[in-house]
Amino acid sequence: MIDRRISIVGCSGSGKSTLARRLEHALGLPRLELDGVYHQKNWTPLPEDRFRYRVAAFMDENPSWVIDGNYGVVQPDIWACANTVIWLHPPRWTAMWRVGWRSIGRGIRRTELWNGNRESLTSLFSLDPERSMLAWTWTTHPAKEVLFEKRFAESRWAHLNRRRFTRNTQINSWLTDLLASETLPAAATSPRMEHA
Repeated sequence: MIDRRISIVGCSGSGKSTLARRLEHALGLPRLELDGVYHQKNWTPLPEDRFRYRVAAFMDENPSWVIDGNYGVVQPDIWACANTVIWLHPPRWTAMWRVGWRSIGRGIRRTELWNGNRESLTSLFSLDPERSMLAWTWTTHPAKEVLFEKRFAESRWAHLNRRRFTRNTQINSWLTDLLASETLPAAATSPRMEHA
């Protein structure tokens, strides 16, 4: 199997975990969802040193992997080990629609997310971004674009194969090409930045 160390970042509702699961199943990559590590019981944050240790241990234990999530405290560690970064950034209203339906479904079904945590329907329509995923998505969407534009332009990440996708058709096309490359001899390619 070709060496794949893939970091997936992006705004809320961009499809980070969905793409990570697709890569996990299609390529057999071990997957780590940063939200599941960071959010302990009762939404208690994992202390920074333990968070970084858990992420580093996962990367050390697996020669190939896919990690989804945006946490700034571990992002430099992950990108230093990654060879590909996928930035998902759909339009703001698309992200809002996805987050809304996802949160409503989770709330109705009382879906357990991580470590016993569940989303609350009563919080969904709050205007407080710290309580509502809808408010969080609306307020952070433009900031994420500025953040990752800046990070993608930093010279220290020039070694990474950096991709930005804004539509599902772009993701599907990239994934099709990636799966096809698994059956071909590995070819040397230079790191690149692509806006699809």
